[in-house]
This record gives sequence, structure tokens and C-alpha cells, in this order.
Amino acid sequence: MHAFISLSRTQPPIPLLSKKKSILSSSPPPPSSSPPPWAKLLQTPLGDPSMFEEYWREEGGEGAVVIRSWEKMSYFSRGGEGPCWFMEGALQEQIARLHGVVGNARVQGKHLVVGVGSTQLFQAALFAISSTHDAQPLPVVSAAPFYSFYAEHVDYLRSGLYRWAGDARTFKEDGPFIEVICMPNNPDGFMNQAVLSEDKGHRIYDLAYYWPQYAPITYEANHDIMLFTFSKLTGHAGTRIGWALVKDEDVARKMTKFITLNTLGVSKDSQLRAAMIMTSIADSYETQNTLGRERFFDSARLLMTERWRRLREAVTKSSSFVLPKFPSPNCRFSGEKSEPHPAFAWLKCERPDVDDCESFLKSLGIVSRGGAHFGADRRYVRVSMLAEDEVFDCFIQRILAIR
Repeated sequence: MHAFISLSRTQPPIPLLSKKKSILSSSPPPPSSSPPPWAKLLQTPLGDPSMFEEYWREEGGEGAVVIRSWEKMSYFSRGGEGPCWFMEGALQEQIARLHGVVGNARVQGKHLVVGVGSTQLFQAALFAISSTHDAQPLPVVSAAPFYSFYAEHVDYLRSGLYRWAGDARTFKEDGPFIEVICMPNNPDGFMNQAVLSEDKGHRIYDLAYYWPQYAPITYEANHDIMLFTFSKLTGHAGTRIGWALVKDEDVARKMTKFITLNTLGVSKDSQLRAAMIMTSIADSYETQNTLGRERFFDSARLLMTERWRRLREAVTKSSSFVLPKFPSPNCRFSGEKSEPHPAFAWLKCERPDVDDCESFLKSLGIVSRGGAHFGADRRYVRVSMLAEDEVFDCFIQRILAIR
């Protein structure tokens, strides 16, 4: 599915959030001249959610957006409420609606801030929190194994406001700090909780993967700062939309100021595309499914379940690795008991002759991301479960071939 901008002046006006089919939706993909994945190194460390493309391709024009050349030209948005002056009202409405459908986060009493993906919002939250403290730079920590890019994001700007201080479990400094809690955790998939006391600290909850296809929805999250990203929700990573649910209005205003100074807002085109796709998902759960179409979370959950079944079977047969074992709590969204099916597999190599799993897999044609990047042992690696079918199939075959 593709959004498009029509420049024709002869057609009658089309509603901004029209569900017209894209002129590109029926076009076949161009032939690829690149070699097949089995002829090169398999690139598995990245979380590019290309596996969901097939679902949206089959949906055709569902969720497509038509934006005329004269529409949405202003920096400013209409219809939105709160401190985020560039947030489209349609997106604000559909974010609240979808959270209500899934039950994974409380929107009531929160201020919504939209960003260019959750990466920008993470930087904005760091700025908003640390700029209110005299003691600087403020240490930022997360429990290992932590998302590897937290450290890079924190230290990239060499800010005088905050600095990376490593594993929250070994953090001993006095004074204020920021703890980042990723839940479900990237890379190992567990439902992390805060490690440090809230007395002197601030918490940022990264809930990028707290959606039914990755984890059972066990409670309605209601934290002070919660970050979400459209890329992991629906697979539309290229749309570059993220949002934060923020309890404190002053923090939300400071986050908005950071984004204003950084990018002077967020693309209206991206916001409206995200809003329409969210509308499509919410509609399928809130209205009677008369067309018999497969709903997104149902389809994505089945796909993730099957991929994890195949990987666990391959790992058992290879006898070279182990995977985390998860509990199976009741999911409030599906009403069923289910174990998590994370976006990444946290593989541990148990071969006595291997102490660097990343190098070992690379020698077998599989590029992964080693445990040291996540503050963990080098016998661990993170591999993506979100690649296109061809790449994932090849990955399973290579695991099965390890003896």
C-alpha cells in the first residue's frame, strides 16, 4: 500500500482522509537485480519490520491517503489539543482510539507529543527531564541487556545535560538519574520493570513492542513518560512517526520545544498516513467484520507465533543454542493465554568451542548483533524475527545446518 499526492486540477476535491485506492497499489514490485539472500551474508541484526508488507499489500487501498498539492502546507496543525502545536487532530484521535481498543496504555490524563519516530522522542524526553536539573550531566541507565542504541543516542550529541552511565543494576551514584525501561525488552523479550528507586530518579518507558503481536497485554500501562513507534506497531518504518504519552504538561512542552528546534515539527503527510492506517485497524475491531478480512493484530500474531515455533524447533535440532523461556500469562486483548513472541530472538551459543557467538554466526553466513553491544556476554546475539519471508526461511535453514 502506498500513499500518493495527486497534482491533478481537473478532478473534484477528495477528502483529506479518503480511503481511495493508491495508483501504485496494484503495480507489481520491480524486478530485483540483487542476488538472492542465500548467495550472500544474511543481515539479521536490524529490526526493519518488512514481514508485515504482505498483509498491507493484500489489503490493497485500505488505509491509503490522498493529499492535494494545496493541502497541509502550513507548519501548524488544526484539530489537535495540548502543547504539541504541530500534531494533527486526526492522529491524536486515532492514537487514543487504538490504545483504547488494545488496552495497552492509558491515554486519559496524558499529553500527546508526536515525533519523527520514537528515537527523536527519546532525545526530547532526555532534554525535557535533564534541563530542569542543576546537577549535570544527568546519568542515564538501563538494566542489561539493554537496547544497544540507548548508549549511542545518549552520547551522540555529547550533551552537557546528560550522559550514559550503563547498567541500572550496577549503578551506585548518588543524586538524580534517568532510568530507561524497555518493555517488552529489546533484546531479550522479557517484561522488564524499573530497577532503581523513584525517589531521586526519573523513568522513561520505551513501549515500542507492547502490542499484541509481540507480547500478551497484561495491564494498561500508566507511566509518566511512555514512548511508542508506528514502525513496530504496523511495520511502516519509513513513515517515521512516534508518539509519547506524557503525564506532566511542563515535560510535554519541553519535549515539544526540543522537536521544534530540531525539525520544526513533524511531517503532516506522515501523520495523516499513520492516522488512516490506525483507523483501518481500529475499525476492524470495533465494527462487525462483514467483509471477512483478516484483522491486523490477528494476522501479525499468527505470523510471529509461527516464526517462533520454527525457530525453537530449529534451535532444538541444532543443539548449539538456547532461547529464553517465557511465561504464558492471560492477554487482556485476545482473552487467551499466550507467551511472548518478541521482535528479536536472544540466542545464546552453548558450544564449548565458541565464546563469541557473533563471530561464529558470521563465519556461517549470518550477520547478527553481539551481546557486548547490549551490556551482556559475547555468547549472546540478537537476531531479528521481522525480516521478509525469504530471508527468515534462509536463516532457519542455516541454523538447522549447524552441527
